[in-house]
Amino acid sequence: MNLALKLDRIAARADELRAMLSEGLSGETYVKASKELSEIEPVVARIGELREAERAREEASSLLDDPEMRELAEAELDELKNKIPALAHEIQLALLPKDEADARSAILEIRPAAGGDEAGLFAAELFAMYQKYSEGHGWRFEILEYSDTGLGGLKDASAEITGRNVFARLKYESGVHRVQRVPATESQGRIHTSTVTVAVLPEAEEVDVQIDEGDLRVDVYRASGAGGQHVNKTESAVRITHLPTGIVVTMQEEKSQHKNRAKAMKILRARMYEQQRASLHATRAADRKSQVGTGDRSERIRTYNFPQGRVTDHRINLTLYKIDRVMMGELDEFIDALTAEDQAARLAAQE
Repeated sequence: MNLALKLDRIAARADELRAMLSEGLSGETYVKASKELSEIEPVVARIGELREAERAREEASSLLDDPEMRELAEAELDELKNKIPALAHEIQLALLPKDEADARSAILEIRPAAGGDEAGLFAAELFAMYQKYSEGHGWRFEILEYSDTGLGGLKDASAEITGRNVFARLKYESGVHRVQRVPATESQGRIHTSTVTVAVLPEAEEVDVQIDEGDLRVDVYRASGAGGQHVNKTESAVRITHLPTGIVVTMQEEKSQHKNRAKAMKILRARMYEQQRASLHATRAADRKSQVGTGDRSERIRTYNFPQGRVTDHRINLTLYKIDRVMMGELDEFIDALTAEDQAARLAAQE
């Protein structure tokens, strides 16, 4: 179906819905019609602007032969030359199939991979970077688990990031992040390469994922080691294993076993929901492991090179020479470019 015909059908559907609502619908029928209209109204408004611009172009073209109006008509046509394609592109983007997870909050998980202590230190810096980014967007950043190395680094950490369109903005951050710099412990001044894995999962509601208690093995034990901010003598730490999928979640951040279990279930639900999404969408990874990679030094979505002050996203070949600002949470330039690239690829796939 060409774009003009598709736009005609959307505009006609909006008229039909308005007529239905004016007839005094009630109950579920009213709710459905109202919801559908609210979803397509922004597109319908843009369609109206496009049609108005196209009419203006026709009128201006018809005045080109009039010597008194020619200059005015040419000026209007010059303005419309960019406006019409821009409106059409905006409408096409609005018509792309929506990922219903985009509007959701997200679970962030970060773990050091290759590189020993240096990987742990950089993992802690990445975790702080995402916290600053979240705060800059007015999102709530709640640490679910933070297991440190005792040397300023982290062994693994997770956070719940709550807000509007969190997953839409952060979903491109999943993968292997590589750092190149001279570690503080390096006496010879040699540059080391380390890697950290990042996973961003859309937060799942209970209605999204049905978990049978009989499928869970729950182990409780004492929090121990450098991990856990509140190591204590009670069996408050929780390990939940979902037997059918083999997914294991551990939590020992809280002093309360009940709170640790609730946090662990939140992460389990998010991982299972992402696994379901992966099986439904062939373009996404088949499971969490392929989403974040193995952490090998050769695998990476982004490289942070401190000696040169640059950050490079290898998926879109974008390099920014402002590593200090990126580490302070200024990620929008990367995320905007990744979003635009994804939209362009999806538009091309529809042609």
